[in-house]
Amino acid sequence: MMGKSLDDVMAALPADRQQRIRARGAELVAEEMTLRELRKAMGKTQAQLASRMGKPQATISRMEAQSDMLMSTLGQVVEGLGGRISILAELPGRAPVRLSGLGDLAPDAKPPGRAAAPRKISASRAKAVRAGRSK
Repeated sequence: MMGKSLDDVMAALPADRQQRIRARGAELVAEEMTLRELRKAMGKTQAQLASRMGKPQATISRMEAQSDMLMSTLGQVVEGLGGRISILAELPGRAPVRLSGLGDLAPDAKPPGRAAAPRKISASRAKAVRAGRSK
């Protein structure tokens, strides 16, 4: 026995229910966009965004193609489009929580309390530390 297609199921529903389903589908699609789609939705070209960010257009093209980037880079792009970044954590059994205290996403902001570079030690000192004979 063959199952029904989605079109058949939708056609069997009352018109108001079909409308609500289509509206919710459109909401879900609008909730997720790529950076390229976001830029286009804001009516900006890569060249316009690049000019606003002080970067070459080719850099914007590369950013839009990336699947992973620094939060500060994402923040620059969104700010270049006139927006701001907000991080939302969704955990099982809890309502979504907006995260705060992640620091400034500005590219020139330095993280507080940055650790000093590790010191170099001699091979004999390293061997003593590993053996538990450190001073």
